[in-house]
Amino acid sequence: MQGEELRKKIKEVMVEELMLEQDPSEISDHVPIFGGGGLGLDSVDALQLVVGLEKHFGLKVGNSDEAKGILESVETIAKEIEKSA
Repeated sequence: MQGEELRKKIKEVMVEELMLEQDPSEISDHVPIFGGGGLGLDSVDALQLVVGLEKHFGLKVGNSDEAKGILESVETIAKEIEKSA
């Protein structure tokens, strides 16, 4: 799975795993996942997201420094999954 299909699935996993009250189609590929101006998720959400990404895509996030770069946006998550595929 790559490209648009992968990005759509990541958004679906985020909505499902984090119980977001948004439609996956409303989430932009480049919107920041954490902090203001984006989805506004917090560290608890980050942990749930990492677990969900591993469960659905087999993506393992090693440490918090690595996680910051990977979990910036749907786009950065997708690139990491594509890299490890």
